[in-house]
Amino acid sequence: MTLIVLGLALWWGAHLFKRLSPARRAAMGDGGKGLVALLVLLSVVLMVIGYRGSEWLGVEGAEHVDLWYPPAFLTHVNNLLMLFAFYLYAASGMKTRITRVIRHPQLTAVKTWAVAHLLVNGDVASVVLFGGILAWAVVAVIMINRVEPRGPLPVPAPMGKEIGAVVGSVVVMGVVMMIHNWLGVQPWG
Repeated sequence: MTLIVLGLALWWGAHLFKRLSPARRAAMGDGGKGLVALLVLLSVVLMVIGYRGSEWLGVEGAEHVDLWYPPAFLTHVNNLLMLFAFYLYAASGMKTRITRVIRHPQLTAVKTWAVAHLLVNGDVASVVLFGGILAWAVVAVIMINRVEPRGPLPVPAPMGKEIGAVVGSVVVMGVVMMIHNWLGVQPWG
């Protein structure tokens, strides 16, 4: 659990550094991007190792504590939400029509991802990890909205971009589900 919390703290700090200390971040120039990327990568490594279990580190007696037992049908709800999350992330880069409605599609994708995972994981480690990422995304949206007014809406994307975002989302989701399956997590229901 300690590694998850450390990873989350590093994730929050690396992502919010620009918002909390804009002058210091600007003074770092382009070199600051590399440092932030390194810190984000390290935070993900810490969260993954912490979440996958302390047995990776040889720690005995680590406990899995369930808070609730999600019903099986929530797996299907999770999968639908995940497809939407992948689409939102793709839509952000491709500037599809939904970006005219949702101001922060990438952060909305992260929030959707976190909620989807909270629905199907009722243990303490999951609540800390996915709840911590969800809280970060909510705080990030609030901070951005306070500082930056919404710019002009993007022009409607051509249908080819819409189709590309949907197809890409399905393909990436299939790959991610296969990786989950390879890691021993059954996302198919």
